[in-house]
Amino acid sequence: MTDTVDDVDLPYEDGASQQEKVEALEERLEILEQQNEEMRDKLLDANAENNKYQQKLERLTHENKKLKQSPLFVATVQEITDEGVIIKQHGNNQEALTEVTDEMREELTPDSRVAVNNSLSVVKKLDSETDVRARVMQVEQSPDVAYEDIGGIDEQMEEVRETVEMPIESPEMFDEVGIDPPSGVLLHGPPGTGKTMLAKAVANQTDATFIKMAGSELVHKFIGEGAKLVRDLFELARQEEPAVVFIDEIDAIAAKRTDSKTSGDAEVQRTMMQLLSEMDGFEDRGQISIIAATNRFDMLDRAILRPGRFDRLIEVPKPDAEGRELIFQIHTRDMNIADEVDFAELAEETQEASGADVKAITTEAGMFAIRDDRKEVWMQDFLDAWDKIKQTEEESDEVSKTFA
Repeated sequence: MTDTVDDVDLPYEDGASQQEKVEALEERLEILEQQNEEMRDKLLDANAENNKYQQKLERLTHENKKLKQSPLFVATVQEITDEGVIIKQHGNNQEALTEVTDEMREELTPDSRVAVNNSLSVVKKLDSETDVRARVMQVEQSPDVAYEDIGGIDEQMEEVRETVEMPIESPEMFDEVGIDPPSGVLLHGPPGTGKTMLAKAVANQTDATFIKMAGSELVHKFIGEGAKLVRDLFELARQEEPAVVFIDEIDAIAAKRTDSKTSGDAEVQRTMMQLLSEMDGFEDRGQISIIAATNRFDMLDRAILRPGRFDRLIEVPKPDAEGRELIFQIHTRDMNIADEVDFAELAEETQEASGADVKAITTEAGMFAIRDDRKEVWMQDFLDAWDKIKQTEEESDEVSKTFA
């Protein structure tokens, strides 16, 4: 029980003077005020701590409620009938007939994406926006690669520009001649010859929307997911046309078809069939150009190579001596090179080097100069760099043979 005023001990003796009593009481009052201030600060801190824990409790309660809810599954409306709606659930490809309200029926159309519960009842309609995985493949910022940064493949570069740039920038030229623009270009050749750099230069040069994907990104575990992503990619291209679709490592989804019965191979083939349909289907593709690249031309299915899908098959070989000399000059433009460096001699010394190898040589030569605490790169640095790269490639080949 709280003490009353009468129960509190007085801070002075009974025989103290009036002045002493006043001073003692004032001193006690000051102490009490300080204690009151301290208690007020502690109360504010306690309230702040309480609010923090209250927010944490609310968040955990909300998360707990979400965890207790049954998960929803994504499905696609196949058909709307008098008896209900036929849906196909993504993943297991299961079809079901389910009833929906009249209000929901008015919102749904074939191909609508919906969320269904465990009993496959439609809970709500999902936005029909393009798959976010397709959106992230759109290149927002042009690559920092120009045509002048590519050497040794001038003929191939000109063919790519004719196939991709001209139909976008000067479509009237094709109308005047009376022909359809080339539908696509396939770049094939050994690794490191500049196929991807060509595509980057096109993205830099044109004002068209550039969509980049790798063939391996289209290979998915669940049935229909790869085909759906292909559809969404081309739908995105149609929304943003004129557009250029670049498919790197296309052999990942366009390899020769086999009699394999595994679900993985079947899914890859479904994805390829969807790609073939988008490239040469009944619908007009509009101002959408396709560039594809592969290191394994021998693995590609004949169906994807026929005219109408890829009208131009462009081989991008390793550069000749003149091409290597030009590539050396391109990659050493910003380097501090000694006067003794002879690019023509380097081009002759680096037989069988690809464009990527030449770039690696210039980088490694610069590293040799840095290790020797020099600001100038010598001829010997380039020769030593080529020896090192050849040795690395030989060791890599030996490892590949060991595990082959």
